[in-house]
Amino acid sequence: MDNKTNRDWKDKLHEIIYEADTPAGKLFDLILLVAILASIVLVMLESVKSIDARFHTFLDISEWIITILFTIEYIARIVSVKRPIKYITSFYGIIDLLSTIPKYLSIIFAGTHALVALRALRLLRVFRILKLVRFLGASNNLVLALKASRAKISVFLFAVVIIAVIIGTIMYLVEGEENGFTNIPKSVYWCIVTLTTVGFGDITPQTPIGQFIASLVMILGYGIIAVPTGIVSAEYTAQNKPKEAPKDNPVHVNTQCCVNCLNEKHQDGAQFCYKCGCELHHD
Repeated sequence: MDNKTNRDWKDKLHEIIYEADTPAGKLFDLILLVAILASIVLVMLESVKSIDARFHTFLDISEWIITILFTIEYIARIVSVKRPIKYITSFYGIIDLLSTIPKYLSIIFAGTHALVALRALRLLRVFRILKLVRFLGASNNLVLALKASRAKISVFLFAVVIIAVIIGTIMYLVEGEENGFTNIPKSVYWCIVTLTTVGFGDITPQTPIGQFIASLVMILGYGIIAVPTGIVSAEYTAQNKPKEAPKDNPVHVNTQCCVNCLNEKHQDGAQFCYKCGCELHHD
């Protein structure tokens, strides 16, 4: 009976923390997102010296309160699953840990407190809470397009590097050290800055020939920027062409998380985990 009672409260805790299908689960995640945003705002305000000097105690106490709450939440996530190591080594588990420990580390190491900005990564949970499936689908298409075009883009970038080295060497010979082009690496740096149309202005050509070459590099830069954009756009268009949706891999909005293996993306109305067979929780 004790084991059953122990499992019941853990199951209830798991349902609230890991799932967003229930009102309690959705409320928990929304409160969590508000706390994350509040924590990030506090860190940003603390970095402003005038505000920190006036409200340092308030900001510090507030951040400690939020950090303690996140610590309790992290422990609760570990306790409520059957395989804690699965959560600890998962993407969200690592992010949750990294977003919790900076405040504690700031006691020993100065400057590490600012790392709590990593909590912004936890806002990725908003996709699960609000069931933004269409946005997830669009992001998946973009990732597939980038993967499909990585070979072409790699070859293109390699060619750009070669061009930058050649032009940088030419500018080193044309302009010389007296005009700021003190060595070939620095000249290549100037070429990359000019080619990408950034133009810091820390090095500028002074000779007519150098200025002519710089003009050609600027014009070339616009064409170079357009090429990878076109490659990715073409692949993205190919990914978005109407295709018959596979029957065994439809898009679902089920947010239930398996208590045993932490797998998500279950089919709507599923009673058991598709991976380990563990029973899923339902209202």
